[in-house]
Parts: sequence; C-alpha cells; structure tokens
Amino acid sequence: MRLRKQTPRDFLKQIPGRPVVVKLNSGVDYGGILACLDGYMNIALERTEEYVNGQLKNKYVDAFIRSNNVQYISTQKRRM
Repeated sequence: MRLRKQTPRDFLKQIPGRPVVVKLNSGVDYGGILACLDGYMNIALERTEEYVNGQLKNKYVDAFIRSNNVQYISTQKRRM
C-alpha cells in the first residue's frame, strides 16, 4: 500500500478547532484555538495568548492575524 504525502493544504483543513501556535515575522508568538482560516491565510484565533521572548504579555478573547505577518503556524501538543 502506498501512503499519500500530506500537503500543507491537507494540514490546514484538519486544524480548525485545535490549539495552534502562530509565529509572526516580528518574533512574537500567539497561541490559541484556531477559529478559522480564510483563502488568503488570514487567521482568527480564540482564547489567545501573546508571548514576547517566551514570556506571556497579553490574553485576548479573539485575535485576527493578517497573513502577511505570519512566519508559520503549527499545532500544539498540549491543551490550552
């Protein structure tokens, strides 16, 4: 049996509703629950935490991140 390699599109379709970390080009990290991701890769997060240099700076109920600011998005292993 031949396994199909997962594409970035496949990954992004699987993660809404899951905890994620979004790293910005500025080095700031946002952790939260991925509410939605649009066709332009803009990101909406719920229960968001903002980390600067690894230290918690702010908490937000909702956050919207423009795609041109995103370096990467990854899933989190631990629950938020």
